[in-house]
Amino acid sequence: MSADGYRRYAAYQPSGNLALGAVPADWQVSRIAHVFVKSNAGEVIDKSYWGDGSELLYTCNRTPMKSDFSVFPQWKRTVPNDLLLTRNGTPYVHKPTEGAIYSNVVQRITLAKEYSRDYLSYCLGNSALGMRGYGVSIESFNFDNWKSLRFTHPPLKEQTQIARFLDYETAKIDALIEKQQQLIALLKEKRQAVISHAVTKGLNPDAPMRASGVEWLGEVPTHWEVSRLKHISRVIDCRNKTPEYFDDGEYFVIRTTNVKEQELLLDDSALRTDQKNFDIWTQRGVPPVGSILFTREAPAGEVCLVPPDAKLCMGQRMMNFIPFSDSHVGYLFSYLLSDCLTRYIGSVSLGSTVSHLRVDQVENITVPVPPEGEAAAISAHVIAMRTKMRDLISVSERKIELLQERRAALISAAVTGKIDVRKWQSPDDN
Repeated sequence: MSADGYRRYAAYQPSGNLALGAVPADWQVSRIAHVFVKSNAGEVIDKSYWGDGSELLYTCNRTPMKSDFSVFPQWKRTVPNDLLLTRNGTPYVHKPTEGAIYSNVVQRITLAKEYSRDYLSYCLGNSALGMRGYGVSIESFNFDNWKSLRFTHPPLKEQTQIARFLDYETAKIDALIEKQQQLIALLKEKRQAVISHAVTKGLNPDAPMRASGVEWLGEVPTHWEVSRLKHISRVIDCRNKTPEYFDDGEYFVIRTTNVKEQELLLDDSALRTDQKNFDIWTQRGVPPVGSILFTREAPAGEVCLVPPDAKLCMGQRMMNFIPFSDSHVGYLFSYLLSDCLTRYIGSVSLGSTVSHLRVDQVENITVPVPPEGEAAAISAHVIAMRTKMRDLISVSERKIELLQERRAALISAAVTGKIDVRKWQSPDDN
């Protein structure tokens, strides 16, 4: 018996492959190149054809999408024993619906009749975990990468049984993962609601309210002012040029891609520059520790705080907010996290498909302003709530990681013969 309580096969043989390890004595080890009877790539399908239509289109993404591309060759359309293998980005394995279309970065293989498509999809997904492609920004895989993969397989009947077992067990794991994902979504929704209420209504539920005069803002406490960003904070725009990059530069060049989920991401992918460029790009001021960084495009409205000891200057599309009152820093940061900013961006970008703010639109963001003591209390309340929610979300994210590891380990064990499920019966059959 295995550690998970599953049976093991009576006898094993060396596979000759480190990743596969020992395999059942009567199983065969093959290359993917030997399992299909025909293969071809898809068609170049411009992104203007993505999103709507009656066709189901497979690309290098994890999930298929709708398409109105109508000139896909009939002979290339998928048939029941096909698999689709992506050749850009993550190496996905798709089990397409019959008659589907696919792009030129996807390879179709039609399996020989002695192979179960369901079983092979699990095998390929497992084998592709260690596959390495080429390219810097987006990893690519030519078809030879796929064809060289080794896998092990029993007779067709046993392949089908293993696939049935995995379908059932992975569905249970996927359901648990989905519950955790739903919980994370609810926690984020609650977090957003608490922030938005605190920065527009305050912490006193009995405070008298008045109309703010701004439709998307609604009512605010009577004793609050309604101002504009430029009246409560310095608003510093970036230079509308890109500094020269140096891999060994001492200073980070902050771009919109470095600001995500209220964090400043300064990893190995962050761009750097030298002292000369830093001096030029900070002529309007070095972003102070604790001040607010703001993206005004691609997308607009992402915010984070400048961390301690950060040596940085702003790249294109970045702005820096330095509130005139220290007690308003935390409050303003919380306000920019709220739904109010989203509604403001929507109100000034009507008809635009791109999230973009001009400098004057940023300067004129409407901000309800509480007294300094109340602003500090709101900031502390939001920080405490965000910390609590972050911890709860982290617990769920860790549960998802463990479930995904369990899923991958179970698939690997089944398709390499480390567990014997020939006598397994689905509870649904009883």
